Parts: sequence; C-alpha cells; structure tokens
Amino acid sequence: MAVRKKSEAIDKRARCIEVMERLRSIYPKARCTLNYKNPLELLVATILAAQCTDERVNQVTPALFQKYKTPEDYVAVDVTELEEDIRSCGFYRNKARCIQRACKAILERFGGQVPGDMDSLVSLDGVGRKTANVLLNECFGVPGIIVDTHCARLARRLGFTKEEDPVKIEEDLMKLWPREHWGTYSHTLVFHGRSVCLARSPKCQECVVKDMCPFPDKPSQTRKNPKTK
Repeated sequence: MAVRKKSEAIDKRARCIEVMERLRSIYPKARCTLNYKNPLELLVATILAAQCTDERVNQVTPALFQKYKTPEDYVAVDVTELEEDIRSCGFYRNKARCIQRACKAILERFGGQVPGDMDSLVSLDGVGRKTANVLLNECFGVPGIIVDTHCARLARRLGFTKEEDPVKIEEDLMKLWPREHWGTYSHTLVFHGRSVCLARSPKCQECVVKDMCPFPDKPSQTRKNPKTK
C-alpha cells in the first residue's frame, strides 16, 4: 500500500509539472504585474491590490510613489490625505490605515527597511502570506507560492489540490512544484486564469492542457444551480 501511494504521488507530481510546463510555453513572460522599484513600493502596491485590479493600482501608484518615497512619508501624512490619494483603489480607509501602521512598524522594528522573511512580513498590518510571498519572490529572491483567487481556482480545477483554504493550497502545491519554480508557476496560473480559465465561463476548448485536466467541458460546475420555488 505504501509503495502504491508513493507511486501515485510521483505520477501526480509528474502530471502537474507537465501541465505547468505547457502553460509556461504559452505564458513565458508571466510575472508580477504590479509596477514598483523597491520593496516599499511593492508592499504598498500589494496592499492596494486587495480586492482591486493590478491595472487600477498601476494607475494610482505613479503619483503616489512620487509623493511618498519613504516609510516616514506615509507615517507623517494625515490619514485622510492618504485616503484621498488611494481612494480609487477601493476600501481606501482600511488600506490607508494598514499602510500607515505597516510603515510605522517598519520604522520601529525593522530599522526603516521592509523585512525579508516570512514571519516579519506577516507581522505587518495588511500583509498575509500571499503578499509576503510576492515580496519574498520579487525583492528578496526567496521562492514562494502566491495563492490568489486565480491560483486557488486553477489549482483545484487542475486537480492539484482539493483544499479551499489558501494556506493548505500553498502546502499542497509546495509538494508538487519544484521549489525554484514556485513563483513563476504561481504567476503562470494567474495569467491563464485571467485569459482562459475564467471563473464563470472557462474557455476549455482553447486550453492547452484540456487533455490533462479533470475539469474541461464542464463550465456548468462553476455556476450555482438556480433556486427553485
């Protein structure tokens, strides 16, 4: 039984890697689509990106990053002014407070520099494992799996996981993906989720991995059954 389970695990990992390599061939430039020049800018951008598109965030941040260049700048400004500067990203009151509290912690506990380890990053306001993994991948060269809504949806559809919780999804993917590809594979799933494997109407016939996916030609599974009276 143990040998059989080990063989099944190897087969699943091999299938997973083949799926990801096919997707990588379609999206060779898949990457973080938030614009930034340093860890502080990416930290702020990822906080703004919660329940907001990267495109919208990228429209807001050029002026924002020109105005606020250091953690001190974010802490010193009146929160209502910061709210106005980020209003179009939605949930601007909560996001402004998270940015200020995170920057205050960076000044008080991390010498004014965005920390480069998971435990320190998730201790900052507005930073969960997804945001921390973005920062670790992009700015500190530390591989991490970025489980956003697209990554979670595709990981389940492709049979990489059965979990709903992002942390458990991350743990399942860590067992399947080579560590050096954690970041690039995450971005690849996001790109595929945005262009083909859509939430409500996946374009299964256009998918390059439909023959290896347990989900193809079943878009009705993404829709809730209509209520009966």
